[in-house]
Amino acid sequence: MRKIIIGIVIAFVLSFILKKCTAGSADKTIIREHSALIEKQISNVGKLVVTEGYFSDAYSYKSSKALFANLTSDKQALVIVNAEVTVAYDLSKIEFEIDSINKILKIKSIPKEELKIYPQLEYYDVESGYLNAFNHDDYNKIQDIVTERINKKIEASNLRINAKNRLVSELSKFYILTNSLGWTLEYNDSKIDNQDKLENFKL
Repeated sequence: MRKIIIGIVIAFVLSFILKKCTAGSADKTIIREHSALIEKQISNVGKLVVTEGYFSDAYSYKSSKALFANLTSDKQALVIVNAEVTVAYDLSKIEFEIDSINKILKIKSIPKEELKIYPQLEYYDVESGYLNAFNHDDYNKIQDIVTERINKKIEASNLRINAKNRLVSELSKFYILTNSLGWTLEYNDSKIDNQDKLENFKL
């Protein structure tokens, strides 16, 4: 009878140990799967998040060249500008770290936005003097002036705000994913425990 009891106890202990070992291995497997899933998700959104805008402007260009005495040779043109503007974030450049032990996704840095302007210029009422004709320098100068004017319009618009909203929308996928897996999302060592905190990202 004693041998039977000892046998039952030994079997129980071995069963308990085996269960613990199996459970630990299963937990590690799940953590590895979660880590791989998070990395894949970040890779999937590693594309440009783009906001597009269109701006129009009219600019009157004038330039005078002194000849002699009080005589000048003038040139001028009316320039109509239609510009396509894009604001983009290259999310493939996100720097992140996965702490699988503590189940934390740490976003270290997010790339700055990339602003690109594609102006289309149309020239009207072009007038130039015989000794002061339009040349490449004039067109380059007009291009620079137009770009600067469009930049000011962009800063006065909601284009950058809209782009950031699109960015936050993409980043919220990280929060939803980590939250559903029981992980924690951090940015700059600050815990993101609700979507409202995503709005406070300082890029």
